[in-house]
Amino acid sequence: MPAAAGQKRDYYEVLGVQKTVSAQDLKSAFRKVALQYHPDRNPGDAAAEEKFKEASEAYEVLSDPDRRARYDRFGHAGVGGAAGGDPFGGFQGVNINDIFGEIFGDIFGGRGGRGRVSNRGSDLRFNLEISFEEAAFGCRPKVTIPRPKKCETCTGTGSKSGAGPKACGTCGGSGELRFTQGFFAVSRPCTDCSGTGAVVPDPCAKCKGSGKVASEEAIEINIPPGVDSGTRVRLGGLGEPGDRGGPPGDLYVSVIVREHPLFQREDYDVFCEVPISFTQAALGAKIDVPTLDGKVKLPVPEGTQSGKVFRLKGKGIPHLHSGQRGDQHVRVIVETPTGLSSKQRELLEKFSEVSGEDAHPQSKNFFDKVRELFG
Repeated sequence: MPAAAGQKRDYYEVLGVQKTVSAQDLKSAFRKVALQYHPDRNPGDAAAEEKFKEASEAYEVLSDPDRRARYDRFGHAGVGGAAGGDPFGGFQGVNINDIFGEIFGDIFGGRGGRGRVSNRGSDLRFNLEISFEEAAFGCRPKVTIPRPKKCETCTGTGSKSGAGPKACGTCGGSGELRFTQGFFAVSRPCTDCSGTGAVVPDPCAKCKGSGKVASEEAIEINIPPGVDSGTRVRLGGLGEPGDRGGPPGDLYVSVIVREHPLFQREDYDVFCEVPISFTQAALGAKIDVPTLDGKVKLPVPEGTQSGKVFRLKGKGIPHLHSGQRGDQHVRVIVETPTGLSSKQRELLEKFSEVSGEDAHPQSKNFFDKVRELFG
């Protein structure tokens, strides 16, 4: 219901919230109303401007716990904004742009000159592909990366004379432009200096005033033992140089580990499968097993079943921080012989005749259970 002439509306009603509203929900409600009625979105609309001012006044009071408590107890009189009183509704020295900056960030230009562009150089990212073994034990590859460097002609100042940038004449060095729309002053980054507050009056011909030129650089990267795909290695100061002599950014190397034809990795353990013959599984044997350290002999006891997993302690991947190594797990797969000769077939048939059920314990247990179930 509209308020009578000269009478302020209830602040909670203005923002469409209950008196029990939380601080976060209050902020969300103000953002919604302010976006709807902001003068930039409603140019020349006096009614929208009035609603925007009303919502801003309500949020300014209710977002302050002390003023909200006084308002809840005494109404508008408790915050110096009674009807017919202060036409600014109790803002009393508060910078409304600070409130908008807190709520909207850079949507309407941010807060004063505090949103200026930093002179620090941008960070760079480089994807590095390495082998399974290199990831396990570390490596120091040399790579060439595209990396802008400081312009030698102007020593990174961007200025032909070397004098460097001067204060922007458009914004007076503040990095922002202010626009007055009715009651409110709205700030935006200066387009002439991109919000930095400085311009180069005599730009260097080589770098066009940026202070940087395109380049490639060969660097050696120290990859520690134990990295995996997705590991990022930070190289401080190897990013892009800063604008007009500013500090450089960092280089982040993202590791990609190639798949191995034999090994799979889980955390710091290594897994592999090794085929063995029927006779090796039945009689037992010592078999050659590949590891990251080379071949080792693995004892396979007689009667080993296909799928049996053996552990080689300390043959896995070194931990990235401690250096302690994981284990290697070897799964043996018993191969069924194919292309038998007549002699081999004759011997296997004789073996089958004399072996009986006791030679195949898993089959015996299986068929015992079948007989128990079906009679």
